[in-house]
Amino acid sequence: MSDHPLYPESLFTVTFDEAECTCTRPGGQKESVRWDALEEVLLMTTDQGPLEPDVFWVLSGGETGVVVPQGATGERALLERLQQLPGFDSRPVIEAMGCTDNRQFSCWKRVRDPDRGSGAGATTT
Repeated sequence: MSDHPLYPESLFTVTFDEAECTCTRPGGQKESVRWDALEEVLLMTTDQGPLEPDVFWVLSGGETGVVVPQGATGERALLERLQQLPGFDSRPVIEAMGCTDNRQFSCWKRVRDPDRGSGAGATTT
């Protein structure tokens, strides 16, 4: 990741606390997902770069989700937080950074424990 802010990506701000992750878009709109509802973490790449944003974090959980462009303000801290998820796989992150096609890379997915119902337990990719 570069030390130089990307534009317009840096106009997006991602913040999080123990309860949830929120992305604030340049116009003020907010998306959020609770960590306990998080179902999957993807990296989505497009063929639109380098003149347009072309790498996005997609955090989905139930009926909510967050889409964060790579280069958003706070994105480095988000990656560090995501890497703390049990079973988070960094290999797709590396693969996505070299991709110039329209693709999705799964980094983490919640695994349901049939004995625990909603399954906040183990995860895998």
